[in-house]
Amino acid sequence: MSIFIKAPASTSEFFELVNSFPKREIKYAFHDIDGTHSLIRDWVPVMTLVTGAVAAYGMFPGTPEAAARAIALHSPDEFPEAREFAIESAGLSALTQMEWALRMSRRLNGESSELNEKIIQAIWQGEERFETFGESAEFLAELKNQSSALFKVYEILLLEMCRNKNLAAAKADPAAWQVPGSMDFLQMLYDNGVKNYFVTGAVVEYDKNNAPTGSMAEEVAALGYKIGKNELIEKFCGSTWHTKLPKVEIMRQLCQKENISPEELLIVGDGRSEIAAAVELGALAISRLDKSAIKQQEIHRKIGTNVIVDDYRHIGELFEF
Repeated sequence: MSIFIKAPASTSEFFELVNSFPKREIKYAFHDIDGTHSLIRDWVPVMTLVTGAVAAYGMFPGTPEAAARAIALHSPDEFPEAREFAIESAGLSALTQMEWALRMSRRLNGESSELNEKIIQAIWQGEERFETFGESAEFLAELKNQSSALFKVYEILLLEMCRNKNLAAAKADPAAWQVPGSMDFLQMLYDNGVKNYFVTGAVVEYDKNNAPTGSMAEEVAALGYKIGKNELIEKFCGSTWHTKLPKVEIMRQLCQKENISPEELLIVGDGRSEIAAAVELGALAISRLDKSAIKQQEIHRKIGTNVIVDDYRHIGELFEF
């Protein structure tokens, strides 16, 4: 079995051709989950609230649960810059997004520096690694600990504000919480010999049998995406609470471990990081973005995506068997 992807003849009602490409055989596909296949997590308001509150008031004291209670007294509407950042930073490691908020908070007492401001701007541009910028080991250790704690605050509020309610609805009606055409698209790839991998910025943990666990794994299961060797989804790769793992690094490691050639790889996502990873690795990129997502479309065009689609109901027109 084999499947080939070809560029659409031109931009149409269903596809926006951004960067054309010659026909390629596809043997592997890396897929983001949130916003790319799953609609369960309405994460932008929560990210806005958490990063905005910390940028404005500093790190909230106490346990993650106590900090979550205090932050929940605020509203995402109070933090327009944080909302813009949430949109711009879609796909970055959650720990990088938390780091942005903590670095912003250094302005409160005049503690910011020229280097800190430079890193803030670099995060806006999608950069995530700053260990070699010359900051003290003590400061970086504190930043890492606070970023991890804030990530847990974010996850607490995400589950409470939208995810738990939406997950219950998804268990009753999975198709309603999938991007239209998602399951058929994945099945088409699988039926033609493509190995699909889910790659997410959310935390993915594993039990003693190496099966994925945690909130994101529960969502994937509720939507009916089967994971395991020779299943619809071959592997499920994600982030951790404590170690920053930019998607390009996760994807590069996957390519090495699975002996994947980027020339045979398709990367599908709605965040800047997975599209930038595709460009860096030399894979083909499909951006899944709502037609109303004007700012995100501009970002993806600038990064260098190949095709933008609203959903997957007509995606088969890009493939030959």
